[in-house]
Formats: sequence, C-alpha cells, structure tokens
Amino acid sequence: STISIPPSPTLSTRSSIHFNSASLVLRNNRPEWHNPSILPSLDGGNLNPRRRSTATFATTAGDTAELYRGPQQDEELGLIRDPTPTAAVSEKRWKCKNGAGMQDPAALDMQIDPAPFRFRPNDLAMMLDPKNLDALENIGGTDGLLAGLGTKSDTGLGGASLTRSTTGGSSPGDGRTGVGEGPAPAIALTDPDDEKGDSKGAFAASLDIRRCVYGENVLPPRATKSLLSLMYTALKDKVLILLSVAAVVSLALGLFQDFGPSRPAGDPPVDWVEGVAILVAILIVVIVGSVNDWQKERQFQFLNEKKEERGVRVIRCGVEKEVVVGDIALLEPGEIVPCDGVFLSGHNVKCDESGATGESDAIRKRSYEECVALRGSNGVSNTACFIVSGSKVLEGVGTYVVVAVGTKSFNGRIMMALREESNSTPLQFKLNALAELIAKLGSAVGLILFVALLIRFFVQLGASEPVRTASEKGIVFVNILIIAVTLIVVAVPEGLPLAVTLALAFAAKRMSHEKLLVRILGSCETTASTTVVCTDQGTLRQNAMTVVAGSVGIHGKFVRHIERNVARTNANDPNEAGVRKHANDFSVDQAQLNTILSPQLQTLFNEAIAVNSTAFEDTSPETGETIFVGSKTEMALLQFAQEMRWPNFRTTRDAAIVVQMIPFSRERKAMGVVVKTASGKFRLYLKGASEILSKKCVQHVIVHKEGSGSEKPSGEIETAEIDELAKDNITRTTIFYANQMLRTIALCYRDLDSWPPRDTVNNGNDEVAYEDLAHDLTLIAIVGIEDPLRPGVAEAVKQCQRAGVTVKMCTGDNVVAARSIALQCGIFSPGGIIMEGPVFRNLSPTEKIEIVPQLQVLARSSPEDKRILVETLKQIGEIVGVTGDGTNDGPALKNANVGFSMGISGTEVAKEASDIVLMDDNFASIVKAIMWGRCVNDAVRKFLQFQVSANVAAVVITFISAVASVQGSSVLSAVQLLWINIIMDTFAALALATDPAAESLLNRKPDKKTAPLFSVEMYKQILFQSTYQIIITLVFHFAGLRILGYGRSSDASTARQNDLIVQTLAFNTFVFAQIFNSFNCRRLDRKLNIFEGVLKNWYFIGITSIEIAIQVLIVFIGGATFQVTRIGGREWGISLALGVVSIPLGVVIRLLPSDPFETLFKRLGLLGNPDVLPTNAPNPDTVGWNAITRVRDNLNTFANVRGGRVRSSSFVIKSRTARLSQEMPSTSLRSRVGKSRIFTLRNEVRFSTEFLRVFIAFTPIYFSGIPRKMPPSM
Repeated sequence: STISIPPSPTLSTRSSIHFNSASLVLRNNRPEWHNPSILPSLDGGNLNPRRRSTATFATTAGDTAELYRGPQQDEELGLIRDPTPTAAVSEKRWKCKNGAGMQDPAALDMQIDPAPFRFRPNDLAMMLDPKNLDALENIGGTDGLLAGLGTKSDTGLGGASLTRSTTGGSSPGDGRTGVGEGPAPAIALTDPDDEKGDSKGAFAASLDIRRCVYGENVLPPRATKSLLSLMYTALKDKVLILLSVAAVVSLALGLFQDFGPSRPAGDPPVDWVEGVAILVAILIVVIVGSVNDWQKERQFQFLNEKKEERGVRVIRCGVEKEVVVGDIALLEPGEIVPCDGVFLSGHNVKCDESGATGESDAIRKRSYEECVALRGSNGVSNTACFIVSGSKVLEGVGTYVVVAVGTKSFNGRIMMALREESNSTPLQFKLNALAELIAKLGSAVGLILFVALLIRFFVQLGASEPVRTASEKGIVFVNILIIAVTLIVVAVPEGLPLAVTLALAFAAKRMSHEKLLVRILGSCETTASTTVVCTDQGTLRQNAMTVVAGSVGIHGKFVRHIERNVARTNANDPNEAGVRKHANDFSVDQAQLNTILSPQLQTLFNEAIAVNSTAFEDTSPETGETIFVGSKTEMALLQFAQEMRWPNFRTTRDAAIVVQMIPFSRERKAMGVVVKTASGKFRLYLKGASEILSKKCVQHVIVHKEGSGSEKPSGEIETAEIDELAKDNITRTTIFYANQMLRTIALCYRDLDSWPPRDTVNNGNDEVAYEDLAHDLTLIAIVGIEDPLRPGVAEAVKQCQRAGVTVKMCTGDNVVAARSIALQCGIFSPGGIIMEGPVFRNLSPTEKIEIVPQLQVLARSSPEDKRILVETLKQIGEIVGVTGDGTNDGPALKNANVGFSMGISGTEVAKEASDIVLMDDNFASIVKAIMWGRCVNDAVRKFLQFQVSANVAAVVITFISAVASVQGSSVLSAVQLLWINIIMDTFAALALATDPAAESLLNRKPDKKTAPLFSVEMYKQILFQSTYQIIITLVFHFAGLRILGYGRSSDASTARQNDLIVQTLAFNTFVFAQIFNSFNCRRLDRKLNIFEGVLKNWYFIGITSIEIAIQVLIVFIGGATFQVTRIGGREWGISLALGVVSIPLGVVIRLLPSDPFETLFKRLGLLGNPDVLPTNAPNPDTVGWNAITRVRDNLNTFANVRGGRVRSSSFVIKSRTARLSQEMPSTSLRSRVGKSRIFTLRNEVRFSTEFLRVFIAFTPIYFSGIPRKMPPSM
C-alpha cells in the first residue's frame, strides 16, 4: 500500500522513496506500528462511556488517508483544504466537493496518518476524557508515550525537531502554520536499514509537522458576523419591512400617476420619486447601521484576541519556548494549565480541577509509575498522573508531557461549546430600560397619528372635500401609512442600547494602547464610580530589584558602592548614650564581600540562592542578551551571586539532589528546598521575610573583618547562638533597611541527619510539613533589596485623592517598610491608621466597620486579609477596586467591584479572576482606568442628551404638522426623517461616544452607582433645546410665507415653489440645529467651553463635516427625492443663524440656576433622590436597576414587534433565556418556547390595552376641535 506525499527536498540514495509518473511514493517500512497485537487500542477495547465509541488504530497503512497530500491528490480524492491557516490547523476542517459538508471530527481523525508519530490526535485526547490509566499503560506508560511523540523528559524536543521545514511554513510561535500557503512541511525520512528508524522519525519531526498532525494550542477565532449578515439582520426589522412595502405601493401609485392617462399637461412626472427615495433611504439606513455594528464586531474581536492571549513555558533542549504536542511543559503555582498532558515529575504539585472535572478537592499529581503502584488502594485515585487543561496549579513545581492542544484538549472542547457573547453591562441595562420607554411612547404616538389621520381621511371621503381621484385617494392613504411608520422608525432609538457598547468598545481598545487590558467590559463603567482603591506595593514600585545592602550573619554589613551610600550601613551607629552597642559590626563594599567570606561560606551562600530558586536564564528577544526570568526577588539574588563571581547557578542547581521542594506561600512568606549533601546527610535551605524567618533561627554564621577565622579547622562553617544581643542586632538591621524602603530577605539553612527527620510526620510520600522543618534554623544573611518607586506614583495618588478616590495600601512588608513606602507615595497622612493583617483579621465586624474609614495601610497582610478589607468596605457602601497578582488574591479580586491584576507579575489565576489587567503593573494605569470609566459614562450621557432632544423635537414636529395638514403630510417628509434618523442614531453615536479621556474628568467626585442617567443639567438642555427646535421649525412651517414676504400667489406653480422653499428652509434649519446642538452636548456640566478637547476627537470633527456636506448636497441636488429645492443666500443665512443659536442658547441654559429645576424634576418624578435609602436593602451589585425583570419583559415584547437589529440583540436573547430558566427551570424546551409565546402575547395585550386607554382619552379632545369644513391645503 502506498500513500502520496509532496516532493521532499532532502532525498537521499538510501531512503525508501522513488519517483513514478503519478506521484511520490513512500513504502511502509514499519508495518508493526499498525499491528493491534503490538500497539493495542488506546481504550483497551473498552467503550468510551461518554462517547460510546471505540478508538482503535488502522490495521494497515492503506486504511488511513495520508495527511500530507498535494493539491493534485486532494483534487483526485474530492477534498478541498480549508484556506484559513488557523482553522486548518486547529480544526482540520475539510469539505467535500460533492456537497457532503463537514465531516465528523472522529471520522476525520481516523483518516489522519500520524506518521512519523505513533498516536492520532483524538486518541491522545480521549485518554483524558475520561482519564484512562489502562490506555496509558497499553502504550507503554510515559516511556512509550515519550518515545511515540519523539520527546525526552529532561530536555524536551530538540535537535532537528526545532528546525523549520525547508518547504515553507512559519516559524514557531508566530501564529501561522503554513497550511494552505504553499507545499506541506517536509517529512523527516528514515533509513530502512536502521532498527531505530521509527524513533528517529518522531524525534526528528519538525515543529511544522507536529502542528499539522496535532494542531496548535489556539482556539479558532470567534465567529463574527459578516457585513452582509448584519445587513440581512437589519433588513428583517418589521417596521422597516412595513415601510418598504408602503414605499413600493407609493412607487407603484406614483408611476401610475406620472405615466397614466390622467396626467395634467405640463406637470413634471415626479410622483414616483418619493417611493424610490424612501427605498434608497431605507437601504442607506441599513448600510450605515450595519457598518456601525460591523465596526463594533471588529472591536470585540480585537478585545477577545487580546484577552485570550496567554504565555506558556515549555522546555526544548533545556530552553523554555512555546508549546506543541510532545513538549515538556512546566507547572508552577498560580498557573492555569493550557493543554492536556501526562505528569512526569515534580514536587508536591496540587491542582484544582473543579472547573474542569467538578472534583472539589485539590488533587496531588503523581507520576505514572506511582499511579500504577497505587492502583486499587482505597481512597487514592489512580488517574492522578493526568494533567487536565483548564485546571489551576495550587502549589508545587513539576513537568508534564503535552498530549493534546487547542480544540483537541479537554478545556478547548468545552470552550468551543460554551462560546457566547459577553453579558450586558449595568449601563446597558439602564439604557435598555430607557430605550424601551422611548420606544413605547414613540410607537404610541405613531399609532395615534395613524389612527387620527385615518379617521380624518375617512371623514374627507364622506364629505368629498377635497375632491380626489381614486389614485390620489390611494396615494393619500399610503402617505398616511408612510409618515406614521416613519415616525415610529425615528421614535424608536434602536441605536441607544448600542451606544454604550460602541463607547465601551472604543474605550477598551484605547485602554489597551495604554497598557490596560479590559477582560470584563462592564468594568469600564464601574471604575467611574470607584471610591476606594486597595493596592499592593507591586503597582507602586518599578519591579526592578537589586541587592544594595545586607548583613552576613549579624556583624558583616555590606553596601553597594559604599563610598556613595554610607547612610545605608548602621555598623557605626551609636545608641542614645553615644556608645556603640554592637561594637563587632563592620562594613565593607559589596564588591569586596568575598574578602570576608571563606570558600565554604561562599559556597553555602551561593547554594542558598541558586538551589532554592525557580528563576532561570533566557535570551531577551529584543536585545539578544542573556537575562534572568522569574520572580523579581529571585532574579535580584541570582544577579547578586553572579556579580560575586560565584559558581554558575545552573551548575550549582544541577549538582543538587533535591529531596523536597517547599514552594513559596503568601501565608508563610517563605520558600525552601531540601537537598542531599555529598556526605549523605540532608540540608534545608529557606528564604523569606526576615522578620518571620529570623524568629525561627537559633544560630547565625560568623564572619570576621580580616576575612579569616570564619570556619572551623574541620572546614565547617563557624556559627554562634543567637542571644538577646544578637536578636536586637537583627531587629535593628531589619528596621534600618525597612526605613530606607529596602525589602529585607533572610537566607537560612538547617542540617538534617536523616530523611525524613526524626520526630516528624510525613504524608507517606517522603514529604514533611513546612512547620516540622522550619525551626532551629541558622541565619546566613539578611539582604536588603531595593525596588524604587515608579515615576509619577505620588502624582497619581494625588490625582486619585483629587478625584474623590481613597487609596489604601495592602502589603506583605512589615509595618516600618510599609509606612515608609506609604509616606513617600502620599498614601499615609496624619490621622491615618496603620495596622497589621493578623490584628485586623481578629477584630469584630463592628470594630472593622469603625476603623476601616481611617485605615490607610494594612501591613503584613495576606490575601485573606485583603478580601476581608474589601468586604468591609463594600458593607459601608464603598465601590472598591483592588489589585492582586497571586493565586490567593482571586477571592479579593472577585469580591471587589473592579479587580485589577498584574500583567507582568500576576499569575494566570489572578488574571482570570480580574476585570482589568494592568499590563505594566503600574498604579498610574489604575488612574487611567478610572479616567476612562468616567469618559465612557460621560460619552453615553452626551449621546443620550442629543438623542432625546432630537427625538422629542422630531416626533412633536411631525405629529403636530401632520395633524394640522389636510393632506396629512408632515413638514418633515419620510425621506427627510430617515436622514435625521441617521444623524440621531449612527452619526451621533460615533461622534459623541468616542471622546477621548481627559484629566479634567478627575476634578470631580465619583458618581454614585444609584445615580440616574439624566442629571439636572441634562434635563434643562433637553427641555429648552427641544422646545427651541420645535418652535422655530413650526413657526416657519406655518408662517414662513409671511416671514419671508412671499404672500399668497395666484399662480399655482409659483405658490408651490414658495411652499417648497419654506419647507426646505424649515428642514434645513432643523438639521443645522441638530448639528450645532451636538457641539453643545459635548459638555454635561455648567462650564461654558464646549469646544474643549474637540480637536482630539477626529471622529467628531470628521462626522460633523460629513453631516454638513451631505446636508448641503441634499439641499442643492436633493430635489424631488428629498422634497426640497435650492434656496438662496438669505434662506441659507437664516438656516445657519437659527442653527447656531443652539450654542448661545446652551450657554444661557447653563447660567440658569439649577435648584428650581431640580425641585421641579423631582416633583415630576424625573429625578430620584439618591440620598434616600431604599426600604429593602438591594444587592450592592444590582442596586439602581431593581426592575430588571420588567425591563427584560418589555424589551422581549418590543423585539417581537420590531425584530431585526433589536431582536438580534444579545441582551434580548439572554434576557429571554434568563427569564425562562428562572420561571420554568424544570420544563422541557418545547413547553418553554410555548409558554414564552404566551408570556410575550400577554405583554403585547397589556401594551395594547394601555395604548387604547390613552387613545380613547385623547380622541374626544381631538375631534371636538375639527371644523366641519376643512381648510385648503397648504
């Protein structure tokens, strides 16, 4: 059996390849690979209980289709390869040319020949779903797995496998695979005479081949809607469909009027134009709205890609790189496992798999050999060797071999199944409620207008006044329908709920450029209301640590560049009486430290740093220099050892025989390692917080100034007991360094005669609890590590305080160091309280509430202390933002209103729990986040003020002018209203919702979370601006002829032209009033400069210019399409002058006192009183929109009426789903759908009843004023 492959550029004379006329052929040299007797099924013949299928290997090579085909072979087999590189690698999506569609993934996997590897992708993935130790045993355990994947447990992938294929493809980690971009990657060929050819083939396989067979560790991009799809959705809007039908009828009647037999001589055939104009206007509305939605989709695609980026560290030839199947990946505390694998080795690795498998207890990972040995033991899982993607590493360090990535991994399959749109934000909830209210009012007005005009039409028919032909009657009826439906289109603010989404998307993208990655979109809004920020010192410092001082033992003080930093040593400091209490203390320059250390002590010092560390060396991609990577503290210590010219850390670390590792814990603030010494004994190395570890020390090493006598004749390190004087020296040194803002780290050790030590209890795995080891220690040294404050931190703290945001610091440092940092940052002020975490934790709830307002610094605090502080602050009504970088910070980040995680030093668990990631770990970025949050809220309010002003004016003008007209026509035609609708919805959203953030936003106190959408100033502007627009438009509509001096003309053509000039003037004036009012809406406060920062928003400038240009073109060339005519300079001057009046009018409105209006608006119920507490205490996260159920019901009702963009809104879909799940959790899907329709119908009936009540009350008032004889038409 032969399979086709692309030509190889590396043919050798001994390879098993020859050419023929058809293709290149490869002989199956290792048929035993496919023999079930040699390589059993991965499932061991058992059915997968979840998928009820058996995974087996093909018995011959001919049973599987070769993956590496050329284009011609694909054509012959009727297969087309997906041209998208990512999709091709991630999903192996193949389509049949005969229309069979997508193949089943399992069937597709069976078609893949994994050569040169032994296992198919799906077989490896199924080994973990469910976990199957028998399957792993059948393939030879971890040894067989490593050999089959061509990797090694110690060095990972290496050699030829790291080279790129010579036929194309992409470099490792660049996000591309080369599939579909040229020839397939070259296949590593094996020598048929070599017995180990199979192993060489797998070990020599390039990264491109691994990606082609097993895929990449990326999920396919989220499915985004195309522009055509969005246009189709918008066209499904029921109101637009009704308007389109009416336009088509109008077009048909217009064509009949223009080209029928009864056309008066001399009249231009333009009646058909309005129908075409309406259809074109509908198309423009759909296109503009769809482009707006498409832009929003692109913004969210960018945010999702940024949010899902995650670094993975693996070993290849001893170097950490990106990840593919076969890599040896690293496990570290706080990381989220990115791919499935099998555990190889490590120290006390425990994983939380509750999110993946539902297992609530932490699972201690074991090697395959341990699992086999423990098989059948009671209470011990024998599948602990499997590493499940999506689980969290709680503690320990280790390695595992990667067996499944991307969509083949456990977590990848779940994520693909659960993909959904992001949840609606609090501001979206408020805006949806407002949009629903406006939509109902607008729809009611439209229906009332339609019924009123229809009744008048029937009255005119009965009275035969005016006299109309049959076609004219039809046109009048259609015009009534068109103007009523158009009014509904204009009144319904479908752009309002989307405005906040647009503002959030733009803000989130701009925030990403300022080192802020927004993971939860609603957090942008919440930051605007933040009143307290609980930060740790990591955001305040530069995170560039250097050892600048220290004390070896208790007497030998060293200082970096001592000639310039004499103040950093306390060796010569006298006490209060002027006497040196510690006369044996002395100082040396850090560069001369080796002169006072014996070789044995240097070795001890170096091992305490190098062995007890997880940092490593790597090459900087920017500079190409070798740098240290890992914890900043450990990097500083390794750099110090390197400067001392001590043996290379890698040599020292590799020579150590590690017995047990004690990972760093924020609770104990220390980490350690137990190693076996050359003498056969054991030694514990510990490093951590000096004030904690020093209390566990009973001895210290001794050094002498002259550099001799620091060791005993036997070569052992000389030590001495720690007495009271020594304790005082240690405490004095720690405080001295802390006052200089130095982080103090103690290095200690303890010699053990045996392992496990006597009088200790181990857990059966030769591991001893930390508490049983951390005592009777010997102090080696205390080092002072400098981490300078970031530039601008003090100024950022001042900005927060000016903005009404209180800053509190939670740190693990001691009280002295914490106070020093807080003073320099401006966080600690007179009257403030500094408290240690354990003390705060033990306070009663009442005491916590009393002390929290004055608490400024929480020293020696744990993540649990931080969580308690956050909960206490929320209890007293604060909106809390909190920073965190560790795994244990997750609860505090989740409980906070806004969680900020560290992008550089933060663990993946912390990032997953946070709302915003500080990519630069800088406190100043938090200030930017607050600024952008306020910018978003202001942007939405600006749009809201403009939208409601224009909406009210347009609806009132259309209603009054249409009712007053005998023909039922409005001063604003249907096409003109649709153009105004574009200005109100799309253009205004883009122009006003995209203002950049300015520092002036920090000059006010934060808004309360219960604050209404409309402020007093906004209501004032809406009231007076809309009133002004209504007055000037209606005045020109009804009295324009007299104002312009035209009078009544006896000539019908002249009279019609004069009327058209007046109507054009009214339309032009109304549009320019909207354009200039958009400038006025840029300010929400009482300040008068509305042009502040306008040049920084090119969207606003560009869109305003486009609006003006289009309006000028409409007037000049719109003609019959827009029912306008060209106007002269006088009319243009009037239009522009009346439009510009909106700006000085806004100044006058701002100068009016607000108190009387506030009282009026409160009495009318337009403004709530935020100072009045609710009767029932609401949920602090949902306060302000308690009537969300009613809003959801209303929105669902209206979605059934409108459809289109409103119906496709994610809020509508999720609100319907949420309501059904709450009301009918146990019913079937069919019954749920049925009840949903009944529920919706009930709402529609309720809405119709309310409308009829209003209409019945309105009808007598209206018809009582109708004269018996209608006035002549204008």
